[in-house]
Amino acid sequence: MALRLSTLFLRTLREDPVDAEVDSHKLLLRAGYIRRAAPGIYTWLPLGLKVLRKVEAIVREEMDAIGAQEVHFPALLPKEPYEATNRWTEYGDGIFRLQDRKGADYLLAPTHEEMFTLLVKDLYSSYKDLPLSIYQIQNKYRDEARPRAGLLRGREFIMKDSYSFDLDDAGLVASYQAHRGAYLRIFERLGLEVVPVAATSGAMGGSMSEEFLHPTAIGEDTFVRSAGGYAANVEAVTTVVPADIDYANAPAAVVLDTPDTPTIATLVDAANQLAPRTEGEWTAADTLKNVVLALDLPTGERQLVAIGVPGDRAVDLKRIEANIGAHLPHGGEIGVEPAHDDDLKKHPGLVKGYIGPGLSLDAPVLGAGGSTKVLYLVDPRIVSGTAWITGANEAGKHVFGLVAGRDFGWDGTIEAVEVRAGDEAPDGSGPLEAARGIEMGHIFALGRKYAEALDLKVLDANGKLTVVTMGSYGIGVTRAVAALAESNHDEKGLVWPANVAPAHVHVVAVGRGEEIFAAAAKLTDELEAAGLEVIYDDRPKVSPGVKFGDAELLGVPTILAVGRGLVDGLVEIKDRATGEAASVPVDEAVQFILDRQ
Repeated sequence: MALRLSTLFLRTLREDPVDAEVDSHKLLLRAGYIRRAAPGIYTWLPLGLKVLRKVEAIVREEMDAIGAQEVHFPALLPKEPYEATNRWTEYGDGIFRLQDRKGADYLLAPTHEEMFTLLVKDLYSSYKDLPLSIYQIQNKYRDEARPRAGLLRGREFIMKDSYSFDLDDAGLVASYQAHRGAYLRIFERLGLEVVPVAATSGAMGGSMSEEFLHPTAIGEDTFVRSAGGYAANVEAVTTVVPADIDYANAPAAVVLDTPDTPTIATLVDAANQLAPRTEGEWTAADTLKNVVLALDLPTGERQLVAIGVPGDRAVDLKRIEANIGAHLPHGGEIGVEPAHDDDLKKHPGLVKGYIGPGLSLDAPVLGAGGSTKVLYLVDPRIVSGTAWITGANEAGKHVFGLVAGRDFGWDGTIEAVEVRAGDEAPDGSGPLEAARGIEMGHIFALGRKYAEALDLKVLDANGKLTVVTMGSYGIGVTRAVAALAESNHDEKGLVWPANVAPAHVHVVAVGRGEEIFAAAAKLTDELEAAGLEVIYDDRPKVSPGVKFGDAELLGVPTILAVGRGLVDGLVEIKDRATGEAASVPVDEAVQFILDRQ
């Protein structure tokens, strides 16, 4: 049945809401698709729900096509499964916790790995039951500190999450590739450009991970790609590591007075005055910058880490957050920030502005065995034999020619600095270029982390208990609606692709004569009989300008206007995307529209 604007639960807005920052947020609110209920929480109105359900339908069809089966879990979950995997603690402040009247702890599900794992454990016990892929489309909850951009980063959102269960790693690879193919088909059908990029697994764990990013200037994720086909989230980019250098003939390190040089720029100026080189000048790339960071661990502890990087490179906190977990005994979300003065005071050996790793391997300042006992990690470019200008751990002093591997060591390497356009791709496929994108999906080869924590085992063909190996695969469904709105609009309003639009045709009755409304109603009935979904603007006392403005704002692909041309037997049919309009005989209008579908 056609949606009639005279009765449709809808109010459009002429002005952008003051709290809306990006175009999709502004337009979905103005066009009456969603309404704000609280920060990061939105009510779906009839037109928005139609778009959402069409996105869900495409996701379901492609998941069903690879043999995945749909289930549906509750959003309110008990604490115990998340305690078993330590995620009750690891999530920190990122989840909503609550208690029932008896004092039992619950959470609003941020994701459902534990529940999927326990469900399979409850029902399956043999290798003959595998492989298995099950999925749901369900609400998720994250206590975002700064919910923004409407549906792109909310506290409540809808996600499709699926999980594969296999007996061995070969089965996991097959399940992973099946999901990957389904994702590419989903985004193609949605008309949403995505770039699959290598990603870090983070707190999820696992051996392999990819994100599907929609390129857009408003994206929160930065990724890089090369002309040769390499693509990765910046957190997952690995540095092309230079070869070690023979330091047998390297001169001994020298400590020089360098007063008032707490920054890299002032240090470089002083170096060129105090110790000029015969070939070229010292630059920031010759300095070793030691940045001290504070880690807020899921356990509530605060730990310091020092990271040595070339002085011409800025530290990227997001890359550190993604990679620091490999160097710590803790899992989960780890907060990273520059160390405060109060943090440094607890380690008198750290002299702000003049921090260095120490003058010898025998008496290090930084590192697990150093005098400060501060974990010391370095950028992969800092290889054995490279010589550096760095802090001497005394105010106003720096050491020149400190050689890595000879004079100082480190506890490990970490990808910690910004990735620049022009850096070489790790696979040798050429220089990198940077872009921004919205994360639309993420797939993980989880392995056995959750199965081991929750004791999910099956009997193999030899009757031996074997831990099941798992994959995890998510798509942001509500985020897909926002991304479609973000990439399909103009200055007048939304321009939905036909396969997700709330209707195929928007019929507008323009004028006051009864014959105009009668003809518009008849065309509406004929379009519906032909299998098309229709919005009919039958409001009798609304001006043509307002009606056309609403039609363009709502973004239905085809606008059919019945107005003064009816006296000549003509109606106007306009393509919303191109703006092209044609006058068509009224008795040919339905077929004209069908031919363009």
